[in-house]
Order: sequence, then structure tokens, then C-alpha cells
Amino acid sequence: MPNLRRSRLTAVRSVAIVPTYNEADNIEALCRSIREHAPWVGILVVDDNSPDGTADIAARLADSLGDLSVLRRPGKNGLGAAYRAGMRAAIDAGAEICLQMDADFSHDPVEIPALISAVEHGVDLAVGSRYVPGGITENWPRQRRMLSRWGNRYASGVLGLAINDATAGYRAYRSSSLDDKMHFETVGADGYGFQIEMTHRLVRAGGKIVEIPITFRDRTLGQSKMSKNIVREALVLVLKLWVDDRRGRRQRRIQGG
Repeated sequence: MPNLRRSRLTAVRSVAIVPTYNEADNIEALCRSIREHAPWVGILVVDDNSPDGTADIAARLADSLGDLSVLRRPGKNGLGAAYRAGMRAAIDAGAEICLQMDADFSHDPVEIPALISAVEHGVDLAVGSRYVPGGITENWPRQRRMLSRWGNRYASGVLGLAINDATAGYRAYRSSSLDDKMHFETVGADGYGFQIEMTHRLVRAGGKIVEIPITFRDRTLGQSKMSKNIVREALVLVLKLWVDDRRGRRQRRIQGG
């Protein structure tokens, strides 16, 4: 279990969970930026046995940056699995807010205080959103931008999520909501699907969600983890969740009738 020390700078314990696989080019700069913009936030790097030594680089930063731990996993088992493992470790170590973010600087650490503040003021989930007024996506080709935008409209429209950026990966969760309202460890999806299923569970549980506009920048170093399989998984998942919703409503009508 990672040793996540309680910060002396805030009464609310917040931990940034950063999944990594071959992010040696980015991880040191990212951790230093998190410490600069949110010095009270703990950092938990969840590494899937990166062959480029990402975990070792992060571990060496612990002494100089403080409140930084590395959770080493045996292999590459997907983004959703990495977040579930990281959230469990952070919560077990006392985290009251779990922040999730990418390691490639597509999520600017300067936005961390706004996301955490929203949870501190009462919401269950603060989403760093590209698709609300003030949100921006930079350096993406037009085709990928359209795929993301229409994919979000598809997911939100079919599932009735009333959220503009259901696939966003920059998020801050109230830890008690992750456990009690969402039962997050039973979420099985990965990639975009993981974000959609997490959002769907919280909406169905009556959780409070707010979207905070961010500037999303495509990575400049390293390779993207996006694939056609991840997109396909998300599309199929939306249909599955829709079917589950209909079955649930039908069952409630039968029981009530």
C-alpha cells in the first residue's frame, strides 16, 4: 500500500491519481507542475510496468517533492483498472477527494485548485470540461475533435446524462461518493467507456455534478494511447447501459404495479 501522508496545508485530503505507461518524457515535469500549482495535493502515480522506467523516475522524485507515491502494477491492464486501483489505494490511505488526470500534460495542473474547490463546496464530481463555455481543445485534428464532440452528444443524449463532456478524463470525485453511491470498483469499462460508466452511475444515484471549463491540449511528447478498440468499446457500452436502464424501469413498474 502506498504511503500517502496527510498534508498540513489543508483540512481536506486530496490526492491526484496519475496512471502511466511509458511516460518517462512527461512524468517528472508533470509532478513538478502539480506540486507548483497545488502544493497541498498528494500525488499517486499508478504505473503499469512501463518498460521505459516511468515508475523509477517518479519514485526518485518523492524525496524532493514530498507526498508522492508510486503504485506499481504487474502489467498493462487498461486505464479503468489503473484508476480503480489508484482510487482504492488513495481512499484506504485517507483521501477525501480523488483527482484523476492524464500524465501527458493534456490536463493542465493549473486547473487542479478549481476542480478540488468545487468538490469541497458540495458537489460529488467536478469535471474538467472541454465542451462548456470557456472550454477549449487545442492541437487536435478536426476529425478527432468531431469524433469526441459527437461521441459525447451521443452518450449524453442516449443515456440522459445532462453533461457536455461525459468522456472527460480530468475529474475530481468526493471519495465517499465513489464508494457509497457509485461502487466504483465494480465498473468494468476502460478508456472513454470508463468515464461514461462512472458518470452514468453517479447520475443514476442522484449525485451532484458540475463542469469546470478547461483548456485541453494534445500531448507533445510520447505516444497517444487512443485506439479504435477504445472508441468501439465506448459506443457499445452506451447501448448496454441504455438497455440496462430500460430493464430497470420496466422492473420497477412491474414491482410497483
